[in-house]
Amino acid sequence: MNTSALAGLKVLELGQLIAGPFAAKTLADFGAEVIKVEAPDSGDPLRKWRMLKDGTSVWWQVQSRNKRSLALDLRTTEGQGIVRQLALEADVLIENFRPGAMEGWDLSPEDLIAQNPKLIVLRISGYGQTGPYRNRPGFGVIGEAMGGLRHLTAEPGRVPVRVGVSIGDTLSALHGVIGILLALQHRHATGQGQVIDVALYESVFNCMESLLPEYSAFGAVRGPAGSALPGIAPTNAYRCRDDAYALIAGNGDSIFKRLMNLIGRSDLANDLRRELRTLIKQGKTDAEIREFMVSRYGDFVLYRPPVKPTTWLLWLGPFGLMIVGVVALFVYLRRRSTEIGPVNVLTDEERKRAEAMLQEGEK
Repeated sequence: MNTSALAGLKVLELGQLIAGPFAAKTLADFGAEVIKVEAPDSGDPLRKWRMLKDGTSVWWQVQSRNKRSLALDLRTTEGQGIVRQLALEADVLIENFRPGAMEGWDLSPEDLIAQNPKLIVLRISGYGQTGPYRNRPGFGVIGEAMGGLRHLTAEPGRVPVRVGVSIGDTLSALHGVIGILLALQHRHATGQGQVIDVALYESVFNCMESLLPEYSAFGAVRGPAGSALPGIAPTNAYRCRDDAYALIAGNGDSIFKRLMNLIGRSDLANDLRRELRTLIKQGKTDAEIREFMVSRYGDFVLYRPPVKPTTWLLWLGPFGLMIVGVVALFVYLRRRSTEIGPVNVLTDEERKRAEAMLQEGEK
């Protein structure tokens, strides 16, 4: 990967906190020259968010890497004049203030582009620069709710939960980066800059996969499903004997067969898959499918022997995606057997078979 692909690109960042700065940070990671404008009194509020090291947030250090910082008061004539001067030499300007803020500071994108026709302006806001909600404040959590994500991130009947990171802001930032790259290609062909309008909720909504067409075609409204994926099985987080969780995704026919072979039940690879399809069509939940699997065919056991670091490197070659797709273990399990369903320790013969299969996959 060429980390200097954007070398020579000049970016002026006027945003704060997450979405705008993340977009600028992504450009800087690939060689763009970024000047970040901060308020002179306290700077970007992210400087004091969460855990601090030597008085500064480590999150801010990540978000602001590869940037140069400039303290300006955008409410003053002097600060506005400096921004206009910097915009004359910039290729990209990024801002994520509430719609109308830039115009209130006499820094409207239209005026800036009139002075520098090649300027590309990225604007990130809660609901976009136009429309009935444009003046409403919008943060990432609101965009996640309006875009549909918070409706899905919960166990059925329980309160919606966060993903754990600022995913709404990050998705918007990445949509903004894509827009900038497209605008640069357009400028290369025409010599003209443009304004890119990114809304938090639209960026989240764009990632909602089949929710809208399912409603349009069938009137189906998908509800929260916890860690399962409705209509596709088996793919879920399953509790192991030591109370850790194994994430298993056997949601393709060939992957499912390899999963059955891996746990020593190759006899189930074909018959069980057909019965699972029937259960999925009947709208059965993942819990019912798991109950069916255990009651109908007995215990399902996963064995993970100690793995050398070199083994992982080998798997990340031709068989890497296959192994990850078969059994995605996202937790550090003890070097002992783990199982799905009732406790059941592998026999010596079953353990040898599993080890032989893993070794065969490394070759």
